[in-house]
This record gives sequence, C-alpha cells and structure tokens, in this order.
Amino acid sequence: MRESVTELTGRVAIYDTTLRDGAQTEGVLFSTEDKLDILQALDDFGVDFVEGGWPGSNPTDDEFFERAGRLDLKRTKLVAFGSTRRVGSSPEDDSNLKALAASGTEWCCIFGKSWDFQVEEALGIGLDENLDMVQDSIRFLVDSGKHVIFDAEHFFDGYRSNRKYAINVLKAAEAGGAEWLVLCDTNGGTMPSEISEAVEDALLSVDVPLGIHAHNDSDMATANSLAAVENGCMMVQCTVNGMGERCGNANLCTVLPNLVCKMGIETSDIDMSRLTDLSKSIGEIANIIPRPEMPYVGDTAFTHKGGMHISAVTKDTRTYEHIDPSLVGNSRKILVSEMAGKAGIAKKLRELDLECGDDIPDIARKIKEMESKGYQFEGADASFELLVRRLRGELDSKFTVEGFRILIDNRIGDMDSEASIKVLDSEGRLEQTAADGNGPVNALDKALRKSLLRFYPQINDLKLTDYKVRILDEKMATGAGVRVLIRSTDGKRSWTTVGVSENVVEASLIALVDALEYKLMIG
Repeated sequence: MRESVTELTGRVAIYDTTLRDGAQTEGVLFSTEDKLDILQALDDFGVDFVEGGWPGSNPTDDEFFERAGRLDLKRTKLVAFGSTRRVGSSPEDDSNLKALAASGTEWCCIFGKSWDFQVEEALGIGLDENLDMVQDSIRFLVDSGKHVIFDAEHFFDGYRSNRKYAINVLKAAEAGGAEWLVLCDTNGGTMPSEISEAVEDALLSVDVPLGIHAHNDSDMATANSLAAVENGCMMVQCTVNGMGERCGNANLCTVLPNLVCKMGIETSDIDMSRLTDLSKSIGEIANIIPRPEMPYVGDTAFTHKGGMHISAVTKDTRTYEHIDPSLVGNSRKILVSEMAGKAGIAKKLRELDLECGDDIPDIARKIKEMESKGYQFEGADASFELLVRRLRGELDSKFTVEGFRILIDNRIGDMDSEASIKVLDSEGRLEQTAADGNGPVNALDKALRKSLLRFYPQINDLKLTDYKVRILDEKMATGAGVRVLIRSTDGKRSWTTVGVSENVVEASLIALVDALEYKLMIG
C-alpha cells in the first residue's frame, strides 16, 4: 500500500536535499558510499524525506538508487529528483521522466519553471506550453505509481514579475496530481516580508500543501524558511550545514532547532540531541569542516570568553545562552584567556576535573604572562591542563629534549628534510635518533616519536589530525613570531596543544612535546 502525504498532516515535514543540492557545493564530490552513509545517518536522525539525486544523470546516482533500494529505511522516504519533460517531447518519450518512473522510490520531485521570464527566455516557449509541460509531466509520474512533489523554480521572482502566471503554474501542478507544491527562492534574493505575502496568496489558490525551498544568497534562507512556515508552509527543504551551490541552502541545523525550540512547531520524531553529531559527521563525509560559529551546532555556539560573561553564566546559564546546549547535542565551553579572570579559570578547572584551589590567582598571572608572549589557551585545553599541573608540581616530565638539528636537501624538483634529536627519559637515559620527512616539522615529529618509542610504546597509537600556524605580528613579515596549534588523537580521545616561538620549527616542537606529554599523562 502506497504511503500518503496525509500521514504528515498537522506537522511540518523536513525534506533534506544534501545529497542533491548539497552536492553542488564547490569542492564536494560524493561517492556512492558517501551517499549511502549520509542517507543512513539522515534516516537514523529521523528526517521525513531525503532527496537522493537524479536517476539517469550519472553512474554514481544510478548505483546509489539501486543500492539504496535494498536499505531498510525506518523513518525516511527516499526521493528521486528530476525535471519536467523536455520542450517538444512527450512524457512517454522523455528519458528523464522514464528514469524517474523506473526508479525504485515511491516519491519523486520534479522542478518546472514558474517565472514567465525564464519560460520565454531560458526555454524559449510560450507560457501556455510550459503549463502543459508541468501538468502532463506530473500526470505521467502519477500514472506510473509515483507520489510527486513539484518544485516551482524561481517562484518568488515569478510572483513579483507575473503573479497570475506563477499561481497558474501551481494550479497546473495540482491538476497533474502533485501532492506537494514547493515554492522555491532559487536565486536567494527574496526578503521575508515577500515570502509571507506570496505564501498566503498561494495557500488561497490551491488545495495542496505547500513547502519552501530557500537559497542563501542574501543570507535570508533560514529567515525565509521560518516565515514560510509561519504563513502556512508544511514542508521545509534544506541541507545539513547549509551546503549548496553559490551561498548554499537553508541550513537544517539552524532551521530545525528554530522550528522546534523557538516556534514550538511539531516536526517528525527527531532526537534533537543528535543534531550536533549529525552536523559534524556529514561535514566529515563531505570533507568540509562545519563553520565553528554556526548557530546551535558550531564549536563556538556556546563558548564564553569575557570575564563578566563567564561569571554570570556560572551563576545562571540563561544570562548569556538562549537555550541549553544539550538540547541540540552541543556543550558549553569556557575559554581560558587574559579576559576570562578568576571565575573563568575556576570554571575551566572544574570542566577538566581539576581542583579549584587557592592558586587560581597564580594561574591567572601565569596565563596573562604567557599570552603576552603570544600563547593562546582558548583552543588548547591540553596545554592548559599541563600548565596547571606543572605549576602545582603534579606533573613530572617523562622526557626532556636536549637538542635537535634540521637538515634540508634541496635538489632540482625535490626537497627532503631530515631531523636528528637527542632525548633524555625520566631516568636520564639518552636516545639519539634521526628521521626523514616531507618537511622539517614532519621530520622532527617522526624523530621525536622514534626516540621515545623504546621508552614509551604507548605513543605508537598517537596521530596528528590538524596543524595550524598563526603569524603573531604580520608587520614583521618573515621575522614574525608564530603560534602553532596541533590537534592529536589516540583513537579514543582528542586534544589540542600550543607552542610559541620566533621559529616555526621550535614552536612546533613545543606543541609536539605537550601533545606527547599529555598522551603519557592520560595513558
């Protein structure tokens, strides 16, 4: 028995188009495995619809739909995407529509022109012919046993240009049997007030439920999506992390918590506490790190640095947080800096399960002294913890770097680096080793590990996952000091360390030593 749109009556449907519209992001190329992983993640999360791609357009999408048809999706309806028939062809002869009809999905979404300018200039046909194309394309898919969603491309531009015609396109789609009519702000230039007017008019003109598909070219995609829902749209099309062509699409990770947490809108059975994990995991698959300042799910969304803010949040989080971060699976972060003050340091110590003793003023003075030299502990919790433990005499260094040397062999078309290093362990045993690398820092990292491995085999599972260099004074050009941040993991935990020096290799070594010391401390 075919599922019906009426199952969603009374709540807003979430339609994810990361696999199709999001795949148009510059630099993103999903493999079949990537698409299957994302589909499974979205199904586990609980979105209503996932637009999988365009059957017949490329081998990846063809393989994806074939393999996706074998998945046991629990919550999500997979949607195949396409367009209305080509100009001058019949639906029965159109390869795009035939591929949609043959796809293994119960749902299809096709787009068609709703802006008279696009019809006459881009398609080069009369307005009435376009209405026929919309209606008979949808009717063909419905007669093939499909549920059809119609995306009215450029609807809001069309509505401004020729209101009557834009509405007539919706009526043609309804007459063809479409179960959803989605109003698209394809160029992303519409303001929320225009959205409201057009949605209200469309609601009075058709009996089929409406959706919204907003692009972010004016940074209004989220606002426009919410305005559309406020005025009666019952579906929101969006992408995880706002991925998409040009400036992207409405961001599911912002739209969804706004609907649920702010507007009290009922959506599907989604566990909102998994939202941050969804953002990060799909960002990893897409190989695009989510913006840290992204609302709700970003790394800095609930991060506090200013001393007054930290003091107030310690007393009541409502003073500087609009929601509890745990509602969306995020967490509160207190940054340690010269601005944080004693309250911030105390809060940070508690976060790290360290004792809040009488030495907090001493810790604060030491931090300010080091930050005056270029250190920054905001994103380097491991180095901060090591600093505190060293000040308290709780940490005995497991090793000491006695010296190192870097050799660079520059040959035509090639450059090799070699590092040699002398290390003493805690019992005074000397180890001197050398290693090659694809650069001086890589060679030094390899040599340091090699020298310690005999004493501390547990470092064998340590890996560096990120390396950042920040110039401290750009006016000094190549003579400027640098700050190096290194992200490390042992497969169970991840941590960040910092090093500062006028020499980038020495700054890197300081951060590397902290990374290894931290690993030896936690075991």
